[in-house]
Amino acid sequence: MGKISMVMFDLSGTTVYDDTGVRDCLYQAAQEFKLKTTPEEILYHMGTNKIHLYQFLIAREMGRKIEIEDFEKIKDPETYEQAKKVFDRYQEIMLEYYRKQCKEVPGASDTFKWCHAHGIKVATDTGFHRLITDAIMEGLGWVRDGLVDLSVDVEHIPGEIGRPAPFMIFYAMTQLNIQSVHEVIKIGDTPADMLEGRNAGCRGVIGVLSGPRPVTDWGRYWHTHVIPSVADLPELIEKEFL
Repeated sequence: MGKISMVMFDLSGTTVYDDTGVRDCLYQAAQEFKLKTTPEEILYHMGTNKIHLYQFLIAREMGRKIEIEDFEKIKDPETYEQAKKVFDRYQEIMLEYYRKQCKEVPGASDTFKWCHAHGIKVATDTGFHRLITDAIMEGLGWVRDGLVDLSVDVEHIPGEIGRPAPFMIFYAMTQLNIQSVHEVIKIGDTPADMLEGRNAGCRGVIGVLSGPRPVTDWGRYWHTHVIPSVADLPELIEKEFL
């Protein structure tokens, strides 16, 4: 089996520091629109397309239950308009948050540099839409400084299909000319990340303990490895994947 040619890194909680800030912004918008949910439920479903997350909450209030595995399989035009209003408010709150505080998980930039030194392409993907993704990249300078080869968000995919669908990984592979998922690692800190990597057929699906989600949330989904932080990825690749 060949060497690793690309790593798809999650953003918030994996490479971008998050102490529940994203959860709190999502929850604040839900509360303002009187959606019935809890911070814990929001936390569990993070990593997905945020409009679809709000659609899930609205659909549930209408008596329809959707599991996270099916988030991108079920299209529900009936809930979209209301969900988009909640999302627009969330995006305002989230942008203000990241404009004030946006920092990397310690060691993220060093890991990106290590990957490039070993011929591994660096891509990021996220459940965020373009405005928030761009705010993160502008704040951290990763694309500008050449540390990230490609930043992917749900708006790159027709229909804005996010995780747990594998299409953002496939999009990055197409753009970076990576021709086998057996040369790809997916790393993240949510159930959506684990499901995405599994659905893509990645050679490595790695969970990190640096995010606000407890391992009991995402650890029950299929993965190949667990490491404390993205800073530990180079050692793992050298040990398990080279």
